[in-house]
Amino acid sequence: MLNLPFPVRDANASSGNRNLGQLPEWDLSDLYTSEKAPELKRDLDWLHSACAEFATDYEGKLATLDAAGLLECIRRDEAISTTAGRIMSYAGLRYYQLTTDGGRAKFMSDCQEKVTNSTTPLVFFSLELNRLDEGALTAMYAENADLARYKPVLDRIRAMKPYQLSDELEKFLHDLGVVGDAWERLFDETIAGLTFTVDGDDLTIEGTLNLLTEQDRAKRESAARELARVFGENIRTFARVHNTQAKEKEVIDRWRKMPTAQTGRHLSNDVEPEVVEALRNAVVAAYPKLSHRYYELKRKWLGLERMQVWDRNAPLPMEATRLVDWDEARDTVMGAYAAFDPRMADLAQPFFERGWIDAGVKPGKAPGAFAHPTVTTVHPYVMLNYLGKPRDVMTLAHELGHGVHQRLAADQGELLSSTPLTLAETASVFGEMLTFRRMLAGAQTQAERKVLLAGKVEDMINTVVRQIAFYDFECKLHAARREGELTPDDINALWMSVQAQSLGEAFDFMDGYETFWAYIPHFIHSPFYVYAYAFGDGLVNALYAVYEENPDGFQDKYFDLLKAGGSKHHKELLAPFGLDASDPAFWDKGLSMISGMIDELEAMEG
Repeated sequence: MLNLPFPVRDANASSGNRNLGQLPEWDLSDLYTSEKAPELKRDLDWLHSACAEFATDYEGKLATLDAAGLLECIRRDEAISTTAGRIMSYAGLRYYQLTTDGGRAKFMSDCQEKVTNSTTPLVFFSLELNRLDEGALTAMYAENADLARYKPVLDRIRAMKPYQLSDELEKFLHDLGVVGDAWERLFDETIAGLTFTVDGDDLTIEGTLNLLTEQDRAKRESAARELARVFGENIRTFARVHNTQAKEKEVIDRWRKMPTAQTGRHLSNDVEPEVVEALRNAVVAAYPKLSHRYYELKRKWLGLERMQVWDRNAPLPMEATRLVDWDEARDTVMGAYAAFDPRMADLAQPFFERGWIDAGVKPGKAPGAFAHPTVTTVHPYVMLNYLGKPRDVMTLAHELGHGVHQRLAADQGELLSSTPLTLAETASVFGEMLTFRRMLAGAQTQAERKVLLAGKVEDMINTVVRQIAFYDFECKLHAARREGELTPDDINALWMSVQAQSLGEAFDFMDGYETFWAYIPHFIHSPFYVYAYAFGDGLVNALYAVYEENPDGFQDKYFDLLKAGGSKHHKELLAPFGLDASDPAFWDKGLSMISGMIDELEAMEG
């Protein structure tokens, strides 16, 4: 099924298109020209018959196939995945452009049901693959190099073997998936439909979150209090969605005998639980030297006795308030990409020229930003809510990095191109780093350098510290839900338990802030997704340190890493750089880069 991730970059949220130039919109015709397109009906019909024929040809017979037969079987499955992915990409992207439109919502739901019904006969495939003898598979890999290419795919499927249910139960769960999807849609439509009134202006959630980065402190406070008021009015709905989703996950995990609520995410990320635990522990241990220390500095810069939550993403007093129009944003990011390697800019260029970016903020449009790879036979699409803040430029750099990565990995084919979440953030965060370093090198004054450094530190804190705090919140939420239904107050208390710990002593928390868990889409769409951001940031910091120490030949190795998609494990991909994410010291290397930037900011105070 389609699952479009929304990076949690609330500090970057923005709204309104004035004075920003001509903002691009998507041209989805590379997928289909309309809901009524004959090609769409053709593909839906083909999908239905292809799945039925696949089941007729292979169900109960996988163990009898030789290497060539198994290769043909996998390639047919890959063609089915490509067509289903194309259909759902089109339906999903149209929906996210205008989530409040009933026709688009119905179209996506209808497509989801048709795809689910068509693909139900395929449930046997992974179940039978998991029953194949490991020795026989190894022999077939040795015999057929084309089949051996797919070993990483089969390994990831077979990692689920200990948690596999009966064939009948697996089919039941497959069919039931559309019900869980309906709760995700309820969340999306509720968020998109909220209206916030600040100083007489009616705003979307994007526009209201954007006010938290305004220079005017009274405006920031008004926005924060309005967010709290509207979340509070809707908190029962959000609590119901979270309770239901967490309970559904608990039931499925219990039937599968998953040892923890996080196990499924770790398996899909192809990452060992101890690696994630090492990352989490390293970040939590670093809270005092990262977020606590930085926010104490920021408190002094703002001239405050105490920080309030609406000050967390405030601009610095010496920061010039200006809008970055679209052309300048594009030129800044493209210049940074080209300076690193012209190939990177060449890969990014079509996004601006061919309708692959939807940048403007519009009523009903989904909040946040993402890069959706669609399918390997088409191209990615980037969604932004661009409002001209300097951080919006960083969001463009981030999502374009995803797009470049997805284009490079496409040559792997549908089954091998998809990168585990832990590595999926590599190119996006690296794109941000390149853009930041280019802007820093061009700083004309000490004050300008200070503003840029502080902005980068804040982005890193939002990407590392805040996401690990989110991860801890989710761990607590799912553990508590296993003990029974959670009231809104229960969830609020879990949220607050991680906020003070991660943000530090500089902050007071207004009444109502306890509800701010409500709008984070990852908790609903992709449980435990959030640690991937911290993983990606730490990984990129370590990679960038390698680049600075020894730039010769780095670009080629970096492109090889991106081209690999999901065909290699993180250990194998990082080895050429002399890095190993399973080494706890690896994370300290990445965190020390953030700490070093705070050192420089502290030195400027001397």
